[in-house]
Amino acid sequence: MRYIRFIHQGTKYLGARDGDDIRILGEDSLESLLAAGVDLETYAKTRTGGTLVSEADVTFLPILERPAKIFCIGLNYADHTKESPYEQPSYPTIFPRYHTSLVGHGQPIVRPRVSDSLDYEGELAVVLKRGGRHIKKEEALGCVAGYALFNDGSVREYQFLSPQWTVGKNFDATGAFGPELVTASEVPPAARGLRLETRLNGEVVQSASTDEMIFDIPTLISIISEAISLEPSDVIVTGTPAGIGWAREPKLLMRPGDICEVSVTGFAPLRNPIEDEA
Repeated sequence: MRYIRFIHQGTKYLGARDGDDIRILGEDSLESLLAAGVDLETYAKTRTGGTLVSEADVTFLPILERPAKIFCIGLNYADHTKESPYEQPSYPTIFPRYHTSLVGHGQPIVRPRVSDSLDYEGELAVVLKRGGRHIKKEEALGCVAGYALFNDGSVREYQFLSPQWTVGKNFDATGAFGPELVTASEVPPAARGLRLETRLNGEVVQSASTDEMIFDIPTLISIISEAISLEPSDVIVTGTPAGIGWAREPKLLMRPGDICEVSVTGFAPLRNPIEDEA
């Protein structure tokens, strides 16, 4: 099942893909459904008779607008670590994102007025349906509701002002999230063997297999839960491969008028224009 959050005729809706159209399911959010323990694998099938609308007639929202928590994972692909100023860590590099940084598919990623160092990072995100503490690795995939695409837009100048990356990763309207939540049954276990690519203005700038993650999805869920109680609608953004613009010479940074697209095998692509902050 593939879920979409969007605005149609001024109202926010949850929908499901129905062929080339979107079937309106109602005004509930995925966060509220997950918190209530609703099974997303079957929920859309039970909501029959919804109005069909065309993608061309909707404005996409982030698939989750206010996730319980967003954990981002840095340095989770060895080739990306090699192009960075860091040694490969033996423990996941975890930092937060906040909901105010999120934008939907088709909506502008905004280059802030205080910096011109806006960079792309294509990633795969995991959305949880349940959590807890001390989750065993072999049980971790039972916590996964589904997967979505993410562009972890990074303001590098601010990211490297301190040892903690949080500010550079949380400028408003820099984290694209969507366009759809693909439930776990439609994705290979632990999302293994998928091709993750980022394109800037049509040119492939990042390409890797999800098999290249150093810490795979069950490992990340288990390790995070050692310290932090995981909850329904928590998101884990699993890391970016090599090819970031900051590591290139000359640097390849996102500018107004650019189009950045993230794709993963079997998912609708996440595409966003770049605009300057007003």
